[in-house]
Amino acid sequence: MRRSDREIKDFNEILEVMKRCDVCRLALNQDGYPYILPLNFGFQVEEGTVVLYFHGAAEGTKYKLIEKDNRASFEMDCSHRLVMEKSGDVCSCTMEYESVIGKGRVEMVSEEKKEEALGILMRHYHREDCPFSKAVASRTAVFRLVVSELTGKARMKRTEK
Repeated sequence: MRRSDREIKDFNEILEVMKRCDVCRLALNQDGYPYILPLNFGFQVEEGTVVLYFHGAAEGTKYKLIEKDNRASFEMDCSHRLVMEKSGDVCSCTMEYESVIGKGRVEMVSEEKKEEALGILMRHYHREDCPFSKAVASRTAVFRLVVSELTGKARMKRTEK
């Protein structure tokens, strides 16, 4: 990371940033170009490893790409705020943010584990004990990204005047 002063080094702080994010962008490999998807997600730490959970329609391009190459990268960000400062006749601006990026391998979630995985997704959005329609769940695919590398970064100027 070029700006090590912005790196979030504490694993639990990275998890806190992830809790504040509401979209995860997943990048899959498509003939030498990234295929990027903005997705709702949930996550949990399993034996010290972050695992991201996603859902979607049961067919489509992403599944063909995952079947061909299950390596993926991801990015999520939050806490955006434009900061403008004026010094004499000159203005400067910057952006505050928190972000997490990483990579890993995608796996499909089995039918037996699907309801549990959907519960992880719902809890990320602060929805507890949400019963799922069996008909809708049967038409929904659930997949997970087992994270092998993870970094966090933040720029929070927040000067109070």
